[in-house]
Amino acid sequence: MTPEEPPRYIPDDLDRRIIAHLRIDGRASLSKLSDVLGVARGTVQNRLDRLMSTGTLLGFTVRVREAFDAQTVQAVMMIEVVGKSTSQVIRKLRGLPEIHTLHTTNGNWDLVAHVRAANLGEFDRVLREVRMIDGVSNSETSLLLTSV
Repeated sequence: MTPEEPPRYIPDDLDRRIIAHLRIDGRASLSKLSDVLGVARGTVQNRLDRLMSTGTLLGFTVRVREAFDAQTVQAVMMIEVVGKSTSQVIRKLRGLPEIHTLHTTNGNWDLVAHVRAANLGEFDRVLREVRMIDGVSNSETSLLLTSV
């Protein structure tokens, strides 16, 4: 473990239940969580503090209905990386706000990115930017049309 890494913490059943409720309602109050989980408010506070301090819980976010912005263009992009430049490529990809998630994978492709762009013009720009990154040798992109 390096000095900047938080201590290793393994969540137990109560921690997992807290996280599950926060995934549904990230704005749930301590009182509401305590009622739903059947534990004291202080217990929930202590658990949340520990989950945050250990890096298990990174923060709270807003979930938006899938059809919130019908104009948003979403795609899955498979990316092939040359040689040992994966770390460098990942750093560059993380700098693009349109890359919603990024995963390493096995098989023919090295990385899989979930791309979200405001419109087709922005989407086209993102594709060009990704293909211009040193170390990216090939990519294949599929637009996501309808969630089923």
